[in-house]
Amino acid sequence: MAAAPIQADQPAVSDVRTGEVLSYAAFARRVTRAAAGLRREGLRYGEHVLVNVPLGATLPVAVHAVAWAGGVAVLATSGVARIMISHGAYDPVTCKVEQVFSFKPVPGARPFAELMSEGPLEFGPLAGPAATLDGERLFDNDELATDLRRLANRVVFTRDDVVINAVSEPFRGLRVIDLAMTTGAHVVVAHEPSLIGCRVLAAERRATVVVAPYELAKRLVGDPILRVIDERAVVSSLAL
Repeated sequence: MAAAPIQADQPAVSDVRTGEVLSYAAFARRVTRAAAGLRREGLRYGEHVLVNVPLGATLPVAVHAVAWAGGVAVLATSGVARIMISHGAYDPVTCKVEQVFSFKPVPGARPFAELMSEGPLEFGPLAGPAATLDGERLFDNDELATDLRRLANRVVFTRDDVVINAVSEPFRGLRVIDLAMTTGAHVVVAHEPSLIGCRVLAAERRATVVVAPYELAKRLVGDPILRVIDERAVVSSLAL
């Protein structure tokens, strides 16, 4: 969010699967407006919101909108909550929810765009719970932000970097996006590419960094152009 006024219309996240390119300005606008929409829907501080959205350009918008509104984003495909944000179809048997906001048209769900129909919520919480993977261990806003600052000293990105995000697990992939965006870098979400696919994508996007699972990272090491980072580096400090 702090990088948005500086980077403005520079690309923040590109989604290879959908072709969507989200600028820093668009990211901040969607997050703050969706957060305001969640507040209008009665979201309370600390209330859990199911977020069933795959890694891509929409996941950081959904998670940060919930956190900016003071809620707790539960990254899960099932569970019990009053509100759910979905990418598309969901299972009403395993998802016990009252309201669903979906990025894609789905029977019984309201468009996610409805949350952004009015003005933004200017200020989000700096502390308090923000996200959880299992509904039990809560990651605090301050904890996550402090961890990002520590990571930035070890996993150095710059605003000129183009980062290939070859991570498959959503939370790890989200951490890569968050870390890169704190410095104004451009993240390209690659969706589990093969070794060749990763190299082709890196050449097409003129990438400078790739964050990948251990086995893929090991095979990419030695590339004369790409700086290779094992995905475990972005969550090890959180004991994940």
